[in-house]
Amino acid sequence: MNNCVFCKIIKEELPAAKVFENEHVLAFLDISQATKGHTLIIPKVHQENIYTLTPDVASNLFEVVPTIAKAIKSAFQPRGMNLINNNEAFADQSVFHYHLHLIPRYDANDGFSTKWKNFQAQYSTEDLKSLAAAIQKQIEFFS
Repeated sequence: MNNCVFCKIIKEELPAAKVFENEHVLAFLDISQATKGHTLIIPKVHQENIYTLTPDVASNLFEVVPTIAKAIKSAFQPRGMNLINNNEAFADQSVFHYHLHLIPRYDANDGFSTKWKNFQAQYSTEDLKSLAAAIQKQIEFFS
């Protein structure tokens, strides 16, 4: 894609602090650094989001995620790590080239949070079974 910032990084038209690269994947530091070591992992082929990500591209990308995560852990000794992927503008996707955020977590005051409300009381066992069945039906369609 001509105007995709990540495609430009892949083509080295824009700079990036690379941490890993192979023929399929590029990982580099996010310029925002939500926390120290915040890294983005992207496929080298342009695919917009999780809905367009092909199985082979996903496999190539996720194959290297544990290695990069362990390297971040070894380099900075975070207490934990969040893996986050936003899909579509409503979910805060800002660059429309699939990317996975690895965000090291250091303490409660590191500036990042994933706290969300718990709605468990609003869903019965039967409600959950019904939701699962709806998803399962669609999985059969996409498989």
